[in-house]
Amino acid sequence: MLIEFSVSNYRSFRDRQTLSMAATPRLIKKRNLIAPPVNGEKLPDLLKIAAIYGPNASGKSSLIRAMGIMGQMIAAPPSLNDQPLPVSPFRFDPQLLNAPSCFEYNFIQRGIRYQFVLRMTALRIIEEHLIAYPNGKEALLYQRKFAEEGERYVFGESLEGGSDVHSAWRRLTNPKTLFIAQAVANSSEELTQLRGPFSWFQTGLLVIEQNNMMGLSAASIRFLRMASDSTKDLRDFLRDVDIPVSAIQLNIEDVAVQSTRKLTLKEFFAAAQKDKVTLTHSSLLGKAEFDFSEESGGTKNLIGFWLPWFMINHADGSGILSVDELDSSLHPSIVDDLIEKHLESGLDTQLIFTTHDTHLMNATTLRRDQFWITERDANGATCLFSVHDFEGCEGEDIEQRYFDGRYRGLPLIRRG
Repeated sequence: MLIEFSVSNYRSFRDRQTLSMAATPRLIKKRNLIAPPVNGEKLPDLLKIAAIYGPNASGKSSLIRAMGIMGQMIAAPPSLNDQPLPVSPFRFDPQLLNAPSCFEYNFIQRGIRYQFVLRMTALRIIEEHLIAYPNGKEALLYQRKFAEEGERYVFGESLEGGSDVHSAWRRLTNPKTLFIAQAVANSSEELTQLRGPFSWFQTGLLVIEQNNMMGLSAASIRFLRMASDSTKDLRDFLRDVDIPVSAIQLNIEDVAVQSTRKLTLKEFFAAAQKDKVTLTHSSLLGKAEFDFSEESGGTKNLIGFWLPWFMINHADGSGILSVDELDSSLHPSIVDDLIEKHLESGLDTQLIFTTHDTHLMNATTLRRDQFWITERDANGATCLFSVHDFEGCEGEDIEQRYFDGRYRGLPLIRRG
């Protein structure tokens, strides 16, 4: 689970900005909290949901995209090493144009707290380090750092494998690849120390950027081909939101599915586009079959959202789903229902999303510390802050106070 995420010098983010999932003490709605399952140290409770508001072009989408940087790095095949790394520095400050973008994740995986820092330019990784806190005690696992005199590695005493293995991992790591990815890919089964934090990035943190839902809908169908027993789960998910699908028939291109080579994410999506899917809808007049291409955009969005929703709820019960503009893909009533299900699930999963739907700001479901605001300052840089940073009390009309400008983060509309 995520404790906090920080980003700087990336797109509209100039200075370091932090999204914290640490809960403020003494606020009510305890079902919105997770007690961190960490061995040997006492941490504050964590929030199950964070909703991010702000004007258009204020940095909301950039925040979600920044959270997904590690996923992009892990998914990129080695053949793309001649391509620029996926960063874009803050452009209004000339001094930052050639400076690295920085991403910091503080998270919990399998009872251990970790801190992972990644600094990179489009040309290479400048710094990558991973610190573990077993039983609350800081233990550096590794650090790589590039300077004018070259790249330097420091391996912690607690890092398993020994010097020969560490040297081999280092030789396999080029300037544009992650050391942790190379170490995990080239480890024997008994070397598991880095697999935990790596799997958190690979499958524990799922990021859906804007306009990705359609691609995910095709991926959802292909997933069902590999896990056909989950078809009922998708059918029930659609029925719960008033989409009367009674059957889903799959006719999948077998070549890609049966391939012995593991598909990249891009290849997976491309293969999914070739799948033929028929959905049977029911009404009082009977049943009718529809090709997937005939389904409405809303139904396709729901099918796309189902896959990451299913994954975080059926993995190890501690995943994070981060969605850009949740309200643009799903009806507000469906969003309400998903939030309720998420809070009542009993799982230690987290949902982070951007939205313009202010009706969620009512005091009956979420807490003040679960609402975040983005806005740009006079330099064009994004500032990120919590509603709880402002004076107020639990139970106040957050939506009205937001529109009154009490929390800032409103568009400046010029008339005349």
